[in-house]
Amino acid sequence: MERTRERHGDEYDERLSMADDAQHAEGRDAEHSAVHDAQHGDLAGGTAGGVVGGHGPIDLAPAADRLMQLIPAVEDGHLDDPTPCEGRTVRELLGHLLGLSLAFRAAAEKDLDTLTDTVPDQGGWPQASGDWRERLAEQLPALVTAWYPREAWDGNTRVGGVDLPGEAAGVVALGELVLHGWDLARALHQPYDCDAESARVLGIYVEGFDRSGTPGMFGPALDPADDADDFDRVLARTGRDPSWQRATAGQAS
Repeated sequence: MERTRERHGDEYDERLSMADDAQHAEGRDAEHSAVHDAQHGDLAGGTAGGVVGGHGPIDLAPAADRLMQLIPAVEDGHLDDPTPCEGRTVRELLGHLLGLSLAFRAAAEKDLDTLTDTVPDQGGWPQASGDWRERLAEQLPALVTAWYPREAWDGNTRVGGVDLPGEAAGVVALGELVLHGWDLARALHQPYDCDAESARVLGIYVEGFDRSGTPGMFGPALDPADDADDFDRVLARTGRDPSWQRATAGQAS
């Protein structure tokens, strides 16, 4: 794979800590996330300690980095395996990631057109096929780059046909990358390490949801273990069992 600077510019390359070249080869959730955040207001403004220079308040690079590192672990034989997203396969999860990465990039760039005005997978998550590896390797860095500047977080934007503050949409994008990154890791029996800042921001974000669950988005909240860390508490709050294995029925969406 070409270096990220060659493909997407210095901003992303300076912040994305890829381990080495061997490690990397809008759907319905977006709509429900957007509806929730439009109802609950600005979620990012008080979560990340303000703005440094001209950059946005939250960095999506660590979450995208971790997700990209999982891509080489996905073999063709894994595509029909279950994930923590109840009833969804790895193939569908990857298709969902392809769609949301385009939709949230458009939202950051205020490119309010088909990608932001519709819900492409409202009839069900699409099946990833063909060059999905190459497309994710392109789309995830482009998504991070789009959310890097301050102006991406300013004003209003749109996701899934719902108008909402840019800061709210950015937090939703972070949640999609982190939570579905964990979903993919668990489906592949791979570890997933969430950075402390993302876990902190998402801890604030998920507390705004009804503990009984949000249809199409989160299942009923689970009680975390007494010794659960911040990220395990986020997972439990979204209806995800931190100890989920392939044979365990999941409740996430």
